[in-house]
Parts: sequence; C-alpha cells; structure tokens
Amino acid sequence: MTRRRETAVRLSQQDRQQIALGVAEGLAYAEIARRLARPTSTITREVMRNGGPTAYRAEPAHRATEQRAHRRRPTAPRGPRPEPPRGRDAGAVRDYEERFTTFLMQSGLPRMMARVLTCLYTTDAGSLTAAGLVARLQVSPASVSKAVAFLERQGLVRRDRDERRRERYIVDDDVWYQSMMATVRANARLAETARQGVEVLGPDSPAAARLANIADFVDFVGESISRAAEQGREILRKD
Repeated sequence: MTRRRETAVRLSQQDRQQIALGVAEGLAYAEIARRLARPTSTITREVMRNGGPTAYRAEPAHRATEQRAHRRRPTAPRGPRPEPPRGRDAGAVRDYEERFTTFLMQSGLPRMMARVLTCLYTTDAGSLTAAGLVARLQVSPASVSKAVAFLERQGLVRRDRDERRRERYIVDDDVWYQSMMATVRANARLAETARQGVEVLGPDSPAAARLANIADFVDFVGESISRAAEQGREILRKD
C-alpha cells in the first residue's frame, strides 16, 4: 500500500477560514471537524502548528502551509515508509499514530518530538535506530537527532547499542519509571527554590507563606509520585 498523499487531506483557504471562525467561537475541534467533514486530528494539528487556539488566523496559516509545501527538503529520505506487520490495517495504524501524536502535542510536546515518541511506542520492539526513525517518519536525520536529544533530557527515551554496535533509542517500562523520577527531582528543585524565597522575603510575609505552601505541596506530591512509581515498577516486574 502506498503512502497516503498529503493533497488528499489538504485544507483549502476556505477551510481555514471556517476553522478560524470556529476557534473564535470557542467550538470544540471535533465540532469544527464535523462541519468540514475532516478528521478531528487534522483540525487539531492545523491549529496547533499555526499559533494555537489563541493566535490561529486563516490567512497566515494558509501562507505558512503553502510555503512548507513548496520548500525543498534535500536531506529528507526518498524511500517508501515501512509497512506495518501483516494482519494490521495500515490506514488504521496511521490514524492511530496521528491521534497519539496529537495527544502528546496537547500535553506539551513539540510536534517532531511527539512523532518520534509515538513511533517508538507503537513499534513492537520498543526501539529503533536513527536510520529506522528516519525511514518511518520520512524526515531528515537532523530532525530525528534533535527530537531524540530533547526526549532523552526529559527521561522519555534512553540509548543503548545493539549487537552490531548501532545506537538504538528505546522506550520501555523502566524508561517510564525514570521519567517519573525525573519529575520527582524537578519537584524537589522547585520546593528548594521556593524555600529560598521564604528566607529572602521573611517568614512572616504573605509572599513567604505562599512560597512555603508551594514547597510543602510540591514535596507531598513528589513523595507520592516516587512511592507510586516504586510500587508500580515492582508490581510490573512480578508480572
């Protein structure tokens, strides 16, 4: 099965005007999609990559899309995208990957980082080389390298080497645990910074009391996350 062409789902300028009106009216993306007979993921992606719900405008979005469509990408791969294993509907797999990517973007990840993470999570092995990610996502090696570096800093991906000494990027249960623990460490730094403010502002001031409450709350949440992460890892390992 060949890769679905972008032109089959490309939005027109009139479509974008309708999207802008819907966003301005506060309509849900699903409702805008229904009116345009488009997938909800198409509307979500269109808005998120062109300023978000507070800054989306039809004309700038259309110009930006046209520029991206005509921009040459000499470093992008030209080979076909690998097909999913037999027994899986390729179209359904792509639709699910789009939904998963959209969810990750709404959670705060940039688009390329979300695409890489989705690709790793939906791969049976849970790992791919840089070349494998390039081939599956049809993007440049530089884009993959930048995305992986970002995800690694967030504790969402780890690196390892296979029997051929190739570097592989991996997501597994332990990576998710490490991501939770990275959140705990970030919370601990926030609590410490807040307590430093208490000393600077004076313990009897309203501002200091506010910072002390932040520190206590973050400490409590961090301890709860740490305990739950440890328990979850132990239970999963027993299974």
